Amino acid sequence: MRTGELLGTGRSADVYAYGEGWVLRRYRVGLDAGHEAVVMGHLREHGYPVPRVRPPRPEVPRELVMERLSGPTMLETLVRGETTPEAMGTELAGLLRRLHAVPARVGARPGDRVLHLDLHPDNVMLTPGGPMVIDWSNTEEGAPGLDLAMSALILAQVAVSGAPLAGGAGAGLVALLRAAGRVDGPGESFESLLLDVQERRAANPTLSDGEREQLDEAVTLLRHRYDAVVPG
Repeated sequence: MRTGELLGTGRSADVYAYGEGWVLRRYRVGLDAGHEAVVMGHLREHGYPVPRVRPPRPEVPRELVMERLSGPTMLETLVRGETTPEAMGTELAGLLRRLHAVPARVGARPGDRVLHLDLHPDNVMLTPGGPMVIDWSNTEEGAPGLDLAMSALILAQVAVSGAPLAGGAGAGLVALLRAAGRVDGPGESFESLLLDVQERRAANPTLSDGEREQLDEAVTLLRHRYDAVVPG
């Protein structure tokens, strides 16, 4: 089947039309789309809202064929004022909670769950059938609190950026933390989770130099918001 028109371009991949009802996601970097497809299949089997995917093709490891979705991203509705920051934060917390209720696929350690590790408003599509979570390129298994800390840090980065959506990101961050509640567990503090996700974000090759420079400020904001919002 021939690749069709270019539908969108992200930080690491391009998306093309691919026949009736499908799209092809092609990474510009050396990511293994096959692993992503296997994880999405596992999640879909357990009722989590992800697009259908075709079996991975080993001969094209950077390509993923998946269901073509209709509807805007959550970010687009935020920009248009159709979704409030508070609703956005609450919805993200709910999607994380549903994700972490799915049994781990591998489960190397007790309590491990499938993690998205990049869940933010531009990776949620609001389809006629409900929200669908996309872009599972960072997925791995681990402690659920890591996922919440990563989503919160991404919002905190926008909140300190001075961008037009900075205020909305700050309000969404508070709503996310309030809806999620405590995320630490035995032998695992929020501070340790925060340091982990900060290190991961700093190592992300798609971040700009400016975004890396704002990480310390974003971490400080997140730490203060967590202490203020989440009961001790």
